Amino acid sequence: MYSFEYQKAKSVDDAAKIIAKDSDAKLLAGGQSLIAAMKLRLAKPTNVVDLGSIKGLSGIKVDGKAVTIGAMTRHAEVAASSEVKKAIPALAALAGGIGDRMVRNMGTIGGSLANNDPAADYPAGVLGLGATVVTNKRKIAADDFFKGMYETALGKGEIIEQVVFPIPKRAAYMKFKNPASRYAIVGVLVADFGSGVRVAVTGAGPSVFRVAQMEKALAAKFAPDSVANISVPEKGLNSDLHAKADYRAHLITVMARRAVEAAVK
Repeated sequence: MYSFEYQKAKSVDDAAKIIAKDSDAKLLAGGQSLIAAMKLRLAKPTNVVDLGSIKGLSGIKVDGKAVTIGAMTRHAEVAASSEVKKAIPALAALAGGIGDRMVRNMGTIGGSLANNDPAADYPAGVLGLGATVVTNKRKIAADDFFKGMYETALGKGEIIEQVVFPIPKRAAYMKFKNPASRYAIVGVLVADFGSGVRVAVTGAGPSVFRVAQMEKALAAKFAPDSVANISVPEKGLNSDLHAKADYRAHLITVMARRAVEAAVK
C-alpha cells in the first residue's frame, strides 16, 4: 500500500471540497473495493476521505410510491429491512446476495454505485428499477448514470447522497454467480411497472445495460415464455476465464426467464 493522507469528513460539503481540489483523492464509503485495490497497489490516492461520520447519509425510508436509501446504508441493512422486503422484495434479495457476510456488513449502496464494477449487483437493481441517484448537486436518472466500466456520470466534487427506487408492481433478480467471489457472471433484474417493463443485465458486459427486445416482449405478455427465445448478441460482451461471451449471452436469456418466473409467483 502506498502512503496517503486520511481525513474524516464532517459533512458532504467538506468531503466535496477536498475531492474537488485534489483529483487523486478518493472517497471511503464501505471500502470493500478501494481498500483491496490500495493493498494490491492498484490504487494510489493522495487523500482518503472517510464518509462514515457524516450524519444523514444512511437510512431507509419507504412511502407509497418509492423506497429511498441513503448512500452509506450497508447491504446487510437493505437485505434485512422489513420495509424493503414488503415494498420491493427483489431489492432486498439482491442486497442479500452480494458478496459474503463481511462484504454485506461493510459495503454500501453509494460506494457500489460510484465504483460501478461491471459484475456488481446494485447497478442492475438501480437500472432495472429505474431509480434516481441523488447527489449533492443534482438528480441523475439511472439511464444516464452508468457510462462504462468503472465509469459513471458523477462529476468533480459530486457525491451520492441517496438513491430513490420507484416501487414496481412486481420484480425479481436472478444471477449466475462466481462461486468464489459471488460476483455476477450474469445477473438480470426484471421489473414490471404496469405501464412498462424494464430488464437490466449486469456481469455480462463492460457495464450494466438494458435489453429492449425483452422489455417489449414482456410488456405485451409478462410470462417466462416471452423471453425464452430472445437471444442477446455476444458481440461486446465480456469474455474471460470465468465465462466466454457466447456463454454469457446464453445466460442472459436463462436468467431473464428465471427472473420472470420468480416475479410471477
